[in-house]
Amino acid sequence: MVISDPINEKDAASAFSKQALVFDEYDAGNTIIHYKRQRVRSHVLSMLDPGSNILELNAGTGEDAIFFAREGHRVHATDIAEGMQARLREKVAAQNLTGQVSTELCSFTALGGLREKGPYDCIFSNFAGLNCTRDLGLVLRSFAPLVRPGGLVTLVILPPFSLWETAMLFRGNFKTAFRRLIYGRKGAPAHVEGVHFRCWYYSPSFVRWALKDSFEQVKLEGLCTIVPPSYIEHFRENHPFAWDRLAAWENKWRETWPWRSIGDYYIISFRKKG
Repeated sequence: MVISDPINEKDAASAFSKQALVFDEYDAGNTIIHYKRQRVRSHVLSMLDPGSNILELNAGTGEDAIFFAREGHRVHATDIAEGMQARLREKVAAQNLTGQVSTELCSFTALGGLREKGPYDCIFSNFAGLNCTRDLGLVLRSFAPLVRPGGLVTLVILPPFSLWETAMLFRGNFKTAFRRLIYGRKGAPAHVEGVHFRCWYYSPSFVRWALKDSFEQVKLEGLCTIVPPSYIEHFRENHPFAWDRLAAWENKWRETWPWRSIGDYYIISFRKKG
């Protein structure tokens, strides 16, 4: 597969390699990230067959790979960031999971070159790694040969509109409030650990369109639509009553319109036809 913007991909890889040194510490201290991971994992487990063979894209330091391995699944955890892969391998070895988790330095824009090509029972990508490409349609269309008939695809993606992000307007933060709308197809500037790159925002309808030939959508839910996103740190600790109320509302409405597609993220799942 041809990468239309290899410089952006290289920059993103560099940024997240540097972040690997502090990623787990930040993750461990943010209770809203714990909430997000629990939501995503529950979504996947509700549809995943026991003992599944999972291909994980942008696996990061392996928090989800290790979780699914402990649940009895086998995970081939891929990432383009060398620092993330190194940290992932350390954690897998320390927890004696080398028989359950394999690793590969591989971009999701080059899945045809995977060392292990399945067929997989599930392709999984968490927390918007796929938003780091302007060629998401090409990436999604590369999934079909890798997934068995009836297999699952679950992706967590940043949509073009976020209710909470837009609400930053009321705090005078106009740049954040409108960045998803302003930058559109040009890609919004992002930076991690001092490295600058771009990310793009995609609607559920775009993902459905890209996968329509081989996959059928089975589930869509908003994530951090009503509860605040993780960058509003310590909200859960400082406002426990409000958190519980907001979380209850999100749990009730997460699969209904418009809440299913206007969160900080959405979780979308498909089954392969045939």
